[in-house]
Amino acid sequence: MRQKDSTSCSCSTPPVAKSDTPSDATASAGQASYHIENMDCPTEEALIRSKLAVLPGVVGLTFNLVQRRLTVSHTLPSLTPVEQALSAIGMRAVREDDTPTDQTSASAAPVAEATPTNVPWWPLALSALAALAAETIYWLNNGNHWSVVVLSLAAVLTGGLSTYKKGWIALRNRNLNMNALMSIAVTGAMAIGHWPEAAMVMALFALAEVIEAKSLDRARNAIRGLMELAPERATVQQADGTWCEVDARRVAVGSRVRVKPGERLALDGQVLEGRSTINQAPITGESLPVEKAPGDLVFAGTINESGSFEFGVTAAASHSTLARIIHAVESAQGSRAPTQRFVDQFARWYTPAVFAIALAVAIVPPLVAGGLWLDWIYKALVLLVIACPCALVISTPVSIVSGLAAAARHGILIKGGAYLEQGRKLQWLALDKTGTLTHGKPVQTDFLAWNGADPIAAREWAASLAARSDHPVSKAVARAAQVDGVGLHVVSEFAAVPGRGVSGRIGALICQLGNHRLVEDLGVCSPELERQLSLLEAEGKTVVMLIADGRVHALFAVADTVKDSSRRAIADLHFLGVKTLMLTGDNPHTAQAIAAQVGIDRAQGNLLPEDKLREVEQLALTGSVGMVGDGINDAPALARADIGFAMGAAGTDTAIETADVALMDDDLRKIPAFVRLSHATARVLWQNIALALGIKALFLVLTFTGQATMWMAVFADMGASLLVVFNGLRLLRNVAWTSRA
Repeated sequence: MRQKDSTSCSCSTPPVAKSDTPSDATASAGQASYHIENMDCPTEEALIRSKLAVLPGVVGLTFNLVQRRLTVSHTLPSLTPVEQALSAIGMRAVREDDTPTDQTSASAAPVAEATPTNVPWWPLALSALAALAAETIYWLNNGNHWSVVVLSLAAVLTGGLSTYKKGWIALRNRNLNMNALMSIAVTGAMAIGHWPEAAMVMALFALAEVIEAKSLDRARNAIRGLMELAPERATVQQADGTWCEVDARRVAVGSRVRVKPGERLALDGQVLEGRSTINQAPITGESLPVEKAPGDLVFAGTINESGSFEFGVTAAASHSTLARIIHAVESAQGSRAPTQRFVDQFARWYTPAVFAIALAVAIVPPLVAGGLWLDWIYKALVLLVIACPCALVISTPVSIVSGLAAAARHGILIKGGAYLEQGRKLQWLALDKTGTLTHGKPVQTDFLAWNGADPIAAREWAASLAARSDHPVSKAVARAAQVDGVGLHVVSEFAAVPGRGVSGRIGALICQLGNHRLVEDLGVCSPELERQLSLLEAEGKTVVMLIADGRVHALFAVADTVKDSSRRAIADLHFLGVKTLMLTGDNPHTAQAIAAQVGIDRAQGNLLPEDKLREVEQLALTGSVGMVGDGINDAPALARADIGFAMGAAGTDTAIETADVALMDDDLRKIPAFVRLSHATARVLWQNIALALGIKALFLVLTFTGQATMWMAVFADMGASLLVVFNGLRLLRNVAWTSRA
């Protein structure tokens, strides 16, 4: 808990951030979102879809089963028909109060809505005990007894009333979902005298449904955990100078916020006063804390480890970097990945086909081959229990959501399941140079005294001239001199020489600091100097020289240095079979030198934005291609690539909103981590599909051979559902994909 400042005993009205309170008319203008507490499984989705799709004015339905959200796109003047239709099929739909008018504010709504499943256990316990007692008496009595019938009915009523209610609604709407199939199967079992088995099936089904719902809560917790990163209150300076804790959602942009050691930041901002160390892992995935000083950006959800500081709020709570991350993850959940679309299409004909087979099993053998009606009806009922594709359909969204949430926890923001699946197919990765492979800030790498000049004097004269210039190369020379404690002289008659360098008088001497052209213009170049310049430029370095008294006194080489993480990232990508190409606007010498340092396969220099686009288009002809960049000049190529990666997206609106994958810090190693996660997710997806179909196929065979019973079929169906859910959730716990084995 935060402790209030001693001066904050009386708080004036805090600054209030502007909020949008949409009217019903606004919500009815095209989209309306509903939170449906009892929408957990594709069973409910199919029922809702069949009911709403036929309503005039409903043009689209988007389901997010993990967050239990239904978004209705419509042209209706009123949402009453939609709400009445949902009520008619037993769906407890609640309009989201904070229906967003912009995409970032949507993240606030699900915080209170994504509540854990809360089902009383006592009816399930009574149902299970009654079913067990019925089964025991049946075997002891070697047949049915009036007590068996009574106990079986008690088990069915205490454990299965909700199933019967949902099954009746489904049948009334001509929808063969799991509840309908289970209701038919249990009723049929009782009708042919299998009372104990009917009771056990209903009790097991009710228990398994609750366990499955609880398991799905774990997937919801992955998103809920992100939402809870930022505290609800912040210590804000009031108009009279006092400090007061206020609701973070009411803090306006520009407010001054104080953070104490150990606190989580509630809002994004820029440090105004004080220094501290911030743990940014929740946002960027960085393993080490980052030093923060005045002028640096800080993000909501990060942890102040040491020191107290004050920052100015740069974004309202609903528009913070964390809020945008949450919204992006939730939006990604709603978009179906290719495997999920395939499974959904498969499930559309799978259930009716199995129902038709079950009907044929019940009728054809007795009519054609003289089989016993009760035996074949029983086998048909077992088939109905096995038929539901719930395990198959739910296997994909749980796996995708787990992968998306796991990536977000490590600072990798993936904008949809399609990109998560496609990552493993990458064949080429094109990379910008400046700010992506390199730090983007030139530094002095070499200093050579020339012609027997005094090195100390040469550095002092060069630093004095460089300190007066704003050119990046001059700044690099000046920074290096400052770090080494080089003294400066007074410079008079300072002037810039366009395209060549600068000049000025130091004492009695006229000194120049400039490039190769300036040396040639002054006629002080030599073959030996040319050779030295060629050597340095071949290494990708820019060289400037100090000229005074009619001769060259020193050479200064400046280069944009490669990040340590870039070499490891490129090596990891090659290990994963991804080829690399560097695209840069720098000269070809620099491009080739940097590529050689990092291990890039190919490099292209002197490229304009349209040239980068052309190169990416050429790569796209050979296979799946990704593009990594951090600037506006990379935008066309990023848009054309199959997967666009934005570097250093923390706090950057445009990057988070437009990139397919946003790396929240500037660590290139997260791209191979993304590729490994894509491989891991694909493995889990196909494992789940194989598990779901394999178990059902096995029990179909056992049914036809007469070895499967109804309660075994329940275990087969709900057991498969639980297996695929738990297998999908492994992605949240398994972090082996974050580094190369």
